[in-house]
Amino acid sequence: MISSNDFRTGSTIELDGQVWRVIEFLHVKPGKGSAFVRTKLKAVQSGNVVERTFRAGETVPQALLEKATLQHTYMEGDDYVFMDMASYEETRLTADDIGSQRKYLKEGMEVTVVTHKDKPLEVELPNSVVLQVTQTDPGVKGDTATGGTKPAILETGAQVMVPLFISIGDKVKVDTRSDSYLGRES
Repeated sequence: MISSNDFRTGSTIELDGQVWRVIEFLHVKPGKGSAFVRTKLKAVQSGNVVERTFRAGETVPQALLEKATLQHTYMEGDDYVFMDMASYEETRLTADDIGSQRKYLKEGMEVTVVTHKDKPLEVELPNSVVLQVTQTDPGVKGDTATGGTKPAILETGAQVMVPLFISIGDKVKVDTRSDSYLGRES
């Protein structure tokens, strides 16, 4: 159990059978009446955000999350197969378990899988990945880094906006959190 007075950004709690992460919290002590804690909570699985108010000192169940570093080894049908590099155990996750991050997932990539009571909640990819461009419009002589952007499809099927000078076969570094181009890799 965790007291509402101990809420911090990133704390995880269980409410209504779901795991929630505290995004914002504010301790309020009005001049009249008792103190309370106003919070903004995000559902770990669905991503829904709700605002909820707790009485000061109210206790709620704390969600204990486990993190494991797993390597994506291959796909079998619709399942993504991951291997724990320490114990060599295989874990299978569906596309729904991984969510929208799967567009950057390629074989051999190490990810962090967050579980609660042996049920996968989310898959955390590295903040940036290096992927090869498989399809884009050809670059034209005179295209510069500040000249604009064009869409490019990467080896995993993800589409990002890249500068005009990027061509097919180039390796680009992409931010997985914002889907933005970070630079060209050699």
